[in-house]
Parts: sequence; C-alpha cells; structure tokens
Amino acid sequence: MATLSNIEFLTAHNFYLELILDGSGQADAVFLECQGFQCTQDVIEVCEVTSNKWGQAQKGLPVRTKVPGNVKIGNLTLRRGASNSLTFWNWFKAVQEGNWANQRQDLALNILNKATQRKARYELSGAWPTNYKISDVNARSNELALEELEIAFEGFKRTM
Repeated sequence: MATLSNIEFLTAHNFYLELILDGSGQADAVFLECQGFQCTQDVIEVCEVTSNKWGQAQKGLPVRTKVPGNVKIGNLTLRRGASNSLTFWNWFKAVQEGNWANQRQDLALNILNKATQRKARYELSGAWPTNYKISDVNARSNELALEELEIAFEGFKRTM
C-alpha cells in the first residue's frame, strides 16, 4: 500500500510507447505526443418506488440508485516528426483495403521517472488506425513537419 512518503509523481514528458508494426521486434517510432488515453464508465440511474410511505403521501417513497453501465474507450492520437518511413501509412492502407482484422495490434504506454525507470504501464489491445494526417506545410515555416495517426482500441488497462 502506498503511503504519502513513498508516492512518486511522474512527469508527462518522460514516456515511450511500444508499438511494433513491421514484425521486427523494434518500436516503430519516437512520439512527440500521445493523446486520448481515456476509459469512462457510463452511469445508469434506476428509480424505484419502495413500499415505505413518507409524510402524508399515499404512495411509496421513490429511491434513486446509480449503477455502472457500459465502459467506453476513446481513440488515441499519436504525433511524431514526419520522416521517410512508410510504416504508419502502410498500416493505415492495409485497414483501408479491408484487412483490418489482421492489422489489430497491442500497444503499451510506459511512463518513466527522472531516473528513466518504468513506473507506470498502460496496455491497449485491439488497436487499429482510423485516421492518417500530415501537418500543413508552409514555405515560411521552420517548424517540424508532423505525421498524425488516430487509433481506435478496444481494451485499456493499467498493469503497473
């Protein structure tokens, strides 16, 4: 059990995302930004009338209870510097061509402490790309060109 004296707060900038697409066993990218790690629980409100009467009422007492409903998982957005790699594009293209069932991947977000030790891990399962985007280009800009991939996923759990 964590006590206040041994809680370590982690920073958002020290992370890596494990995503292996080409079968090489190597992670496919260094990401600048990962957004959308979200899992929410719907709330269902049930209203029942009990047999208990209250005040001058001739009918029972209404009671409201909140119970958990379906779990919803958001989409993930990954951003990295654009490069000559076709890995993301080929993954997106395979899904477009109807081969999506074979393209589903598992990935994991690892958050590191200042000593670069993994302190938190979130695993996502059944991930596949839904949107591919490159940043706008401008001849007067000196900003890094970005490649963006939106990924749908089915499972979300924290393992450490």
